[in-house]
Amino acid sequence: MTAQHPLDNPVCASLAGPHDRFAERRGRVLRYQADMCPFFAMPEEPDVADWADAAALAGPGGLLRLSGVQIQPPADWQIEFRAEGVQLTGESVPGTPDPEAVPLGPSDLPEMLALADRTRPGPFLRRTVEMGAYLGMRRDGVLVAMAGERVHPPGWTEISAVCTDERWRGLGLASRLVQAVAAGIQARDEVPFLHVLATNVNAIRLYQELGFRFRRSTEFWAARVTGSAVRGGEDRLEG
Repeated sequence: MTAQHPLDNPVCASLAGPHDRFAERRGRVLRYQADMCPFFAMPEEPDVADWADAAALAGPGGLLRLSGVQIQPPADWQIEFRAEGVQLTGESVPGTPDPEAVPLGPSDLPEMLALADRTRPGPFLRRTVEMGAYLGMRRDGVLVAMAGERVHPPGWTEISAVCTDERWRGLGLASRLVQAVAAGIQARDEVPFLHVLATNVNAIRLYQELGFRFRRSTEFWAARVTGSAVRGGEDRLEG
């Protein structure tokens, strides 16, 4: 299933590689455990059997979420969300440890979930913190900014959940955290990368100022499993 380059289908490369311990599989379709990350991994050119397996893995009424790939779902899937994105890579990013960036773990989860809920950096669930290293910054003992590691293709690590409380924006905390997370990735001889919505021009400009470079355009989308899609999966299993 792995693409020619790990970042061409990063969720697939991650679940088939360094994050295989977090994978659930049905046929050629993979997904992260549902309380960790909502992303699925499809083959680059999925066939009817793959879509049936995806429907079965998502379950009736379930949501199939894909990140970093450009795939057209069958007509009997209901598109819930679709957006253009960009993929940026950090071969030239000067990772810099930061003395104020403190490691975050399971004991910090309530604050991390609350910060993500206020700032909406993207999917952040109860077990997302297990996907990699997370760093945060506190003010008066309160977590006000964080960033961490998510999808992990071989040789690469995605920086994600970059967010800052509205009251503390404009002070460069996010930039410092991204550089600190990048330093940890580079210490493993890996390269940081990230995804951004194409419409988020301010974030793209910020990341480019930090040294990230455009690699390719991509898509984010979510599709709902319909009754016909589920029946297709059941028919294939019965056959």
